[in-house]
Amino acid sequence: MSSDSLPPLPQNRIVLGCGQVAVDFLATVASFPNPDDKIRSTSLKVQGGGNAGNASTCAARLGLNPRLISKVSNDSHGKGILEELEADGVDTSFFIVSEEGNSSFTYVIADSQTNTRTCIHTPGYPPLIPEELSQSSLLSALDGVNMVYFDGRHHETALVVAKEAARKNIPILVEAEREREGLDDLLDFATYAICSAKFPQAWTEAPSVPSALISMLLRLPKLKFVVVTLGEEGCIMLERSVNGGSDAEEMDVHCLLESLKLIKDDSKTIPTCISSVETKLSANGIGTITGRLFVGTAEKIPPSELVDTTGAGDAFIGAVLYGMPPEKMLPFAAQVVNGFTTLC
Repeated sequence: MSSDSLPPLPQNRIVLGCGQVAVDFLATVASFPNPDDKIRSTSLKVQGGGNAGNASTCAARLGLNPRLISKVSNDSHGKGILEELEADGVDTSFFIVSEEGNSSFTYVIADSQTNTRTCIHTPGYPPLIPEELSQSSLLSALDGVNMVYFDGRHHETALVVAKEAARKNIPILVEAEREREGLDDLLDFATYAICSAKFPQAWTEAPSVPSALISMLLRLPKLKFVVVTLGEEGCIMLERSVNGGSDAEEMDVHCLLESLKLIKDDSKTIPTCISSVETKLSANGIGTITGRLFVGTAEKIPPSELVDTTGAGDAFIGAVLYGMPPEKMLPFAAQVVNGFTTLC
């Protein structure tokens, strides 16, 4: 995505991330190996990774001023992580650097045949603990921040940051990739949530994604919207009504979703967003939420142009940190993801 195609920058560009950084070893193979196979990669890249690291890098490249709270060791991987983040414009002054242990790293196998990737992760050690982040550093990190983002890692420290951010009325974005220790506590503070395709149903035990989104908004009263990303199928977003919408028409959420999909123009290659009017959305056996349902489409990428989907979800979050109304946010995020998966 070229700089001249970006929307106007927000007045307050400072965002704070808290979570994982790593070194990614990205090996592309013609097809995923069978057990005991010995194969050669068709390409190899070594670059910074980790959800919070990737999302912060994306935010910086979009013109925001991201700060990041995380931890590395004083090893070659850790030094490389810091150098790459700083070169991209991420403020790493709130990092903890351990003189012992190891920094996080991940082996990523990108399968050219199926356009999928498999990750083998080695966590950093020793882990980040709350006592390592002083109160003065925490307050400095939050000073002037427009939004705080958590990827669910370093959950004890993240919870300390979330509590202080909530006390300062700073909006909180939580990534719910999969169920993790401490994630429920973070979600209790979330203003916004971005979920993987499987998370909403896994977390709520609801029978479908639309009903799971209603369940999440009912269980998390501070949550203003929740988005579930669906890869090439785009995304679905449920936004809570601000004023309650007592006069809104009631409709089953599944019926509304299907009606929005019928409006979707599949001939368009650029991302679009279709939304409902304010509606009382019901899910049988779960409850009712008044709000708007959105369907966001993904940009159609020819298989020959698709390089790698690693970090695509992080790029989506980096775009959401830009802070726009849903009608603009969802297509913009899809375009950013497209640039990431075709150019990385």
